[in-house]
Amino acid sequence: MIGGHFQLVELDDLGVLRIAGSDAVRFLQGQLSSDIGRVSAERSVLAGLHNPQGRTIAVVRIAQLAPDDLLALLPRELAASVAARLSKYLLRARVKITEESPSWRIEGLIASSAGDPALPGAFPKIVGAQQRLEDSLLLCVGEQPRRWLLIRPTGAAQRSIEGLPMSTPATRDTWRQLDIMAGLPQVYAATTEEFVAQMLNLDVVGAIAFDKGCYTGQEVIARAHYRGRVKRRLQRFRSRGPLDLKPGDGGELADGRPFKVVDAVRLEDGRCEFLAVAPLPGVEPERGAAPHAGAMLERAGAPFGARASPAGAAALARTHGSGAVTGAVPQAPAPADLSTTGAFWAPFATAPAAPPPAASDPLANLTSELPHDIERLELPYTLPD
Repeated sequence: MIGGHFQLVELDDLGVLRIAGSDAVRFLQGQLSSDIGRVSAERSVLAGLHNPQGRTIAVVRIAQLAPDDLLALLPRELAASVAARLSKYLLRARVKITEESPSWRIEGLIASSAGDPALPGAFPKIVGAQQRLEDSLLLCVGEQPRRWLLIRPTGAAQRSIEGLPMSTPATRDTWRQLDIMAGLPQVYAATTEEFVAQMLNLDVVGAIAFDKGCYTGQEVIARAHYRGRVKRRLQRFRSRGPLDLKPGDGGELADGRPFKVVDAVRLEDGRCEFLAVAPLPGVEPERGAAPHAGAMLERAGAPFGARASPAGAAALARTHGSGAVTGAVPQAPAPADLSTTGAFWAPFATAPAAPPPAASDPLANLTSELPHDIERLELPYTLPD
C-alpha cells in the first residue's frame, strides 16, 4: 500500500527543446556546463547555457528520451530564443534542434506525508534520477518533500500515475515556493545573461562539471572557481510585510546591499519569499548587528551543504561513474561562521566534486580579465568537496 498522498501541479510555463541526432551528446557537451555524457535512461542533469563572458543564458534540465534523443526543459518564454541560439553552432554536426513545447505536457508531482511516503517501486528516489514509465518520463527533482517532473506527450493518458492516492491539485505558486526553499535558481527573459554562473549557485546545485572539456563561458567560470571569489551569491529572503516582486526586480537591503530578484512567490499572508543575487554580508561588525527595526526584508534560514548519506552517495556514484560524490542533508546544522551569510545551499546531491587544481595551473596562461564582480580571493565559505 502506498502511504501519504500526492498532489499534481500544472507546469505549462515550462517549455521543451528536443535535441536529436548521432552528435547530440557531443554537441551539447560543448555548449552546456554539466557533463552531458552522464545523461542516461536513469539519469538527468541540471545545466547552464552561458555566453562567452560566463553569464547564464538559461538553466536547463536535460533528460534522455532515447539514445541520441534528448529533451531540454526550461522556461517556455526562453525556448524559441535558446533553440535559435544553439542552432547557430550546429555547423556540420548531425543534430536537429526543435522547439516542441506544444507537443509535451509537463506536470509536477509532490509527495505529501507526515513522514516519507512509501513510493511505488518504479519511482526514482534520488534527485537527478530518471525513470521511463510507459510513454512518460519521471524525473526526481526534490527530496524534502519528494518531487518529480512528469513529462508526457500532449494528449497521453495518465496511466503512469494511476493508483496513486491523489489529493487536491497544488498551485503553480506552491511548486515555485518549493523551488525557492530548495535554492534552485531559474533564469527568465528578464534575467537572461545577467549573472555569472556562480552567482546563481550553479556550482553548488551540481549544474557545473569542472572536470569536463571546454564549453562556451568555461574560461570565466573556471577562473572564478579556482582563482576567484564571487562577491555576489544567490540568497533566500522573505519580506516582513506585504510585497510583490518578480524576476529582474531590484532593491536595497537594510544594510545597503543591492539585490536583484531571481525568482519570487507571494505567500498567503501577502509577504514575499524570494531568491535574489546580492553581495554576501561583510565581516564584523555587520555579522553581529541586529536588523534595522524598519527593515522590510529578512534573510530566511536555510540548510547548508553536508555530505550525502552513504546509501545516497553510493547510488549517485553508480550513476555518475567513478569519483567522489557530494550532496547536502536537509536541515544540516550550519557552521557558526556561515550562519549569518544568508546564502542558501540546495538540499540535494550534486555532481562529483571537482578535482583539485594541478600543481601547474592550467588557467595560468589565460589572459581574459574576470568580470568586475569577481575577485581573485578565497571563498568565504566552504563548498562541498
